[in-house]
Amino acid sequence: SLPAKLINGGIAGLIGVTCVFPIDLAKTRLQNQQNGQRMYTSLSDCLIKTIQSEGYFGMYRGAAVNLTLVTPEKAIKLAANDFFRHHLSKDGKKLTLLREMLAGCGAGTCQVIVTTPMEMLKIQLQDAGRIAAQKKLMAAQAQLSSSPAVAAAEPAMEARTTATQITRELLRSKGIAGLYKGLGATLLRDVPFSIVYFPLFANLNKLGQKDPNVKAPFYVSFLSGCVAGSTAAVAVNPCDVIKTRLQSLQRGVNEDTYSGILDCTKKIWQREGPTAFFKGAYCRALVIAPLFGIAQVVYFIGIAEFLLDMLPKHQA
Repeated sequence: SLPAKLINGGIAGLIGVTCVFPIDLAKTRLQNQQNGQRMYTSLSDCLIKTIQSEGYFGMYRGAAVNLTLVTPEKAIKLAANDFFRHHLSKDGKKLTLLREMLAGCGAGTCQVIVTTPMEMLKIQLQDAGRIAAQKKLMAAQAQLSSSPAVAAAEPAMEARTTATQITRELLRSKGIAGLYKGLGATLLRDVPFSIVYFPLFANLNKLGQKDPNVKAPFYVSFLSGCVAGSTAAVAVNPCDVIKTRLQSLQRGVNEDTYSGILDCTKKIWQREGPTAFFKGAYCRALVIAPLFGIAQVVYFIGIAEFLLDMLPKHQA
């Protein structure tokens, strides 16, 4: 049933995001740093420096936004894919690869309604620590070359911005369109991702089914979700880099600004080289693999059906 699908998708999203959010934060920071000022050299370096400068909970900056909106986002994605697969199947026959890809395309298109504002707000909060750390580093360098009196001065404390403040400011200055900055880039990432992910998962999962009418074991669903998720994540990573850059409202010192997808692509290619499009690719694979593995296990086990069955039955 639709309520069960929505509950399953929501529970899957909450569990998955909680487990992998620190890696997602590192991915955003690695993708956003440009050649001018590189604060982090790797995933581990980013996480260590984040803990040192912002504490353990610094790794979860922006998690509240994600945890709030991931439930409708994952629910829409998984339920939409099932919806399109159902309506594209003919008389219950096996879907062709093309129809599976079309179902994934529909799911990816539907989810951006929630994904775009969620990613927009999350990226601002995730990247704020990197920009603050860069400013402190440059201030420290300036103090070393200045007078002793200036060197003794402490750098100003970072004023932490909340998702609510960012939302209010965007709505005040740009209206609802402000929350949907980077919509085109989000579609460019999520639609191809779903086209690759859902057919690949479905076919990998079928390999573990002894009987077409019986669900595959949970570990098969988990591994299928991990493999399909990481494959799709790496395949669309260039689009994710472009989306992250376009949705970042603040820039570090000497970092480029972009007017659109083509401008962003051109500047990254010319100034950072083609390898820049795969910044954070391994982080994204590490995020997506368990995220979708967990999601598919929860979704296919059917926790929602168990919860709904526990509700009291009202007789007419």
